[in-house]
Amino acid sequence: MPTMDDDIDYLEEQINELVRLFEAHKRENRELKSRVAALQADNTRLAGKLASAIRSVDAVLESLPEA
Repeated sequence: MPTMDDDIDYLEEQINELVRLFEAHKRENRELKSRVAALQADNTRLAGKLASAIRSVDAVLESLPEA
């Protein structure tokens, strides 16, 4: 039959595991936030390049003679 000390030891193990999981998720969350920020910056940069390419194509199309 488990003793109170056994119950306390088990509870301590469970709490330690919970703390480990919390820290791991906190670390993962930090990494994901950093990755999201980098991807958002890339998205903004690529959207600017796309807008520039669209303006260039529009300018070329405008300069073509009408058939």
